[in-house]
Amino acid sequence: MTDEQLIERIKQVAILRGDFTLRSGRRSSYYIDKYLFETQPDILAALGQRLAGFADDSIDRLAGAELGGIPLVTAAAMASGKPAVLIRNAKKGYGTAKQFEGKLEKGDRVLLVEDIATSGGQSLEAAKLLRDQMGCQVVGVVVVIDRQEGAREAIEGAGFRFESLFTKSDLGISE
Repeated sequence: MTDEQLIERIKQVAILRGDFTLRSGRRSSYYIDKYLFETQPDILAALGQRLAGFADDSIDRLAGAELGGIPLVTAAAMASGKPAVLIRNAKKGYGTAKQFEGKLEKGDRVLLVEDIATSGGQSLEAAKLLRDQMGCQVVGVVVVIDRQEGAREAIEGAGFRFESLFTKSDLGISE
């Protein structure tokens, strides 16, 4: 699938118009429903291939945060052959009581995979958890779609590399 075809598929299945409140608290006249594009096998496979392109030899592991990052990091891991780590929003209160699922060791170089970035808040929370709790080096954050509302600046301002497959401009979205 070409980039143009992938953009059209995402637009076709996942862009909603209306009045929405985003995770950041901001209001928006459009919403990109990540679950609508992440649950389409053709789109997910194409995204996994593109995300895997960022998993070069400098990366030990890929990580994805609950919930939207989980299918993406899984697809990227399958396409790249790199192991994945799943990040829970909070430690579970039973069994192993872990916040991170999968093998993760101090010093691992991790690429964080995310779905949609608005303010960068969730990506920063996950990156800081990996760094501060696990002693990992977060090499960067790669997102499927950058809404171009400050995420890049916030993530880079915190010292992390930021990449996006697409932007809201690529999708032809304007407020």
